[in-house]
This record gives sequence, C-alpha cells and structure tokens, in this order.
Amino acid sequence: MATELPSASASARKIIHIDMDAFFASVEQRDDPNLRGKPVAVGGAKARGVVAAASYEARVFGVRSAMPSVTAKRLCPDLIFVKSRFDVYRSVSQQVREIFRAYTPLVEPLSLDEAYLDVTALGRPATDIAGEIRAQIREVTGLTASAGVSYNKFLAKLASDQNKPDGMCVIRPEQGAAFVQSLPVKRFHGVGPVTQKKMQRLGIETGADLAERDMAFLRANFRSSAEYYYRAARGIDDRPVRASRTRKSIGAERTFFEDLSTAEELSAALDDIIEIVWERIDANDASGRTITLKMKFADFQQITRAQSFAAPVADKAVFAKVGRELLADQLPVPKGVRLLGLTLSGLVGAAKIKTPKEQLSLGIE
Repeated sequence: MATELPSASASARKIIHIDMDAFFASVEQRDDPNLRGKPVAVGGAKARGVVAAASYEARVFGVRSAMPSVTAKRLCPDLIFVKSRFDVYRSVSQQVREIFRAYTPLVEPLSLDEAYLDVTALGRPATDIAGEIRAQIREVTGLTASAGVSYNKFLAKLASDQNKPDGMCVIRPEQGAAFVQSLPVKRFHGVGPVTQKKMQRLGIETGADLAERDMAFLRANFRSSAEYYYRAARGIDDRPVRASRTRKSIGAERTFFEDLSTAEELSAALDDIIEIVWERIDANDASGRTITLKMKFADFQQITRAQSFAAPVADKAVFAKVGRELLADQLPVPKGVRLLGLTLSGLVGAAKIKTPKEQLSLGIE
C-alpha cells in the first residue's frame, strides 16, 4: 500500500513536546546533594509501598514506577527511598509552565511534567525555541528536560522520548511516516499490553506492519480505534494543541508493574493516588459531588464504585475517607489488581475548572 503523507496544512504546524526528565526523582536529587548520582525512588519504602518515580540511576537496575517497593529493593539493594513532596513538584511545574507561556499561549499540559506547545505563529525555527526553553528550564529550576519537535502532537511526543534524558529529537514532515513505521507498535500511545498482544497475533509488530493493513482490516479487528491506528501508522495527527478545555472530573489512576492483592498494598497505593488527586483539586480550586473508585483486575475485568453527596466535597480529609471506604468495601479482592484510580466528578463552582486536562504520568517520565 502506498504511504499517505500528512496534509500540507498539518505539516505546516510546529509542535513541541517537552517532558521533564525523571521529574519527581530529579527534584529530590536537586534538593538533596547526597542523593545525586545515586539510585533514588520516590514512594514508600515499607513492605507494601509502591514506587511513584525512579531516578535514571535506579532505572539501570530495572526499577520502574508503579513497581512494588519490595521488588524495587530486590532489584537494587542500594535503592534510596524518599517520601513524595507534591507541593514542591507542583511549584516547580508552575515555574516550567511560566517559561512555556512566555513563548506561546498555546500550551496543553498533560501532567505536572510534560506539555505540548504550538509555536507555529512565532515564525521561528521550532528547534531554536525548544533549545531555548530547555536552557531556561535548566537555569530556572536546575533540572533537565527532553524535547520532541515535529508537525503534530503524536510525533512530537514520540520524539521527546527518543533521546532521553536531556536530549532533543526533530521529526520533519518528510520523515514522519518512515519514523513511525520504524517503531514497535508498543511505542504508540493507546497500544497497551492487551492490544499489543492482539496485534502480535495478527502479525503486527511494527508501524510498518500496521501501515500495510487497510481500513477494512483495522475496522474488523479494532473497531473504533481503527482510524486512529490507520492515521498514526502514516504519521498523521490533526489534533490541535488545546490551551484549555472544560473539565468534567479530576482524578488519577495507576497501572501497577505487578498486580496488587493485599489490603496493605492497595491501601498504600490508594494513599499515593489521593495525594496526587487532591493536589489537582486544590490547584483548580475545585469541589465536586461524586467520588469514584476504579479497579481493573489481572484479567482486565473493570469495576467502579461511587458515592455522591448533596453538597460538594471540598475537604481533603472527607475525600480521602470516602476513597478509603470505597476500597475497603471491595476487600478482600478476588484476584490481583493491575490498575487503581480515584476521581472527583460533578465539579461545581470554581472558575478555574476550565483548565487543561491532566493525567497521572508516573510511568513515563
């Protein structure tokens, strides 16, 4: 099949994706010189704790976010655990966003540590702008960031991961389709373990394999995702960078490196998620009437349990208490849990709710 190229209008855009390098762990190493150059994990060191983030020194040993702390310690006996400080991470994130907005109002944060920028209107080479932004981030925060530069969001995000840490990758319009087709499909956003296995069964290992399948085949096997896979395999993505959107909920979820099964493991993981979600609620000056717990089991069965209130929940203690009660009602779990999430919805009252949608990004720093 002939490769379809992006439209001229799409390829004329200049999109940058900035991703802070090992953000949480790097902040801890910056603030404590004794941690520099050493394997560091942000999270609970206790037996049922979970790694929230890992330094690059720890990743060499195979330590990853969402991994049980006991597993991480077994892989890296010298691993140093530090407690998370989300107030500090949020403060640094705000510094970085101020740098972004000095260049363009078209900034779409994805999490505390990454964002898209559309710099098309600046009339300057996007590579120069990305280089300046990375230099300013280093000067202002003492941290490093990686950048991906391309003509759409899909490719810019792939590119930012290409030369980590402290690197930059540029994918030009004439390179987009070939770059995507050289990648394993597991690098595509939205291709999780289940979809990856399904693609393998269908003989699809790379972007090139995916590009060889026509739309009829993709629709028959992937239904609503068919068009996304068809376009992604050809380097096509017309989504604009959105500076704001109306939020219907604020939440976070984590997919675990290993399935969790005990009350202690799940409670520790939920406590971390509560902290992250409440940081977002507080940052948005938000309140809401419904708290929802989400659990996905090892066999990918998913359940949600919710509690609603007549008056909006605006207190962290109440939010945490309800979240823990929703979890307690499901214990003991019948099988291992691979994903846990907590959300506040039915948002009311706060003008600041019109903000970019953020997602928990602990495994792809």
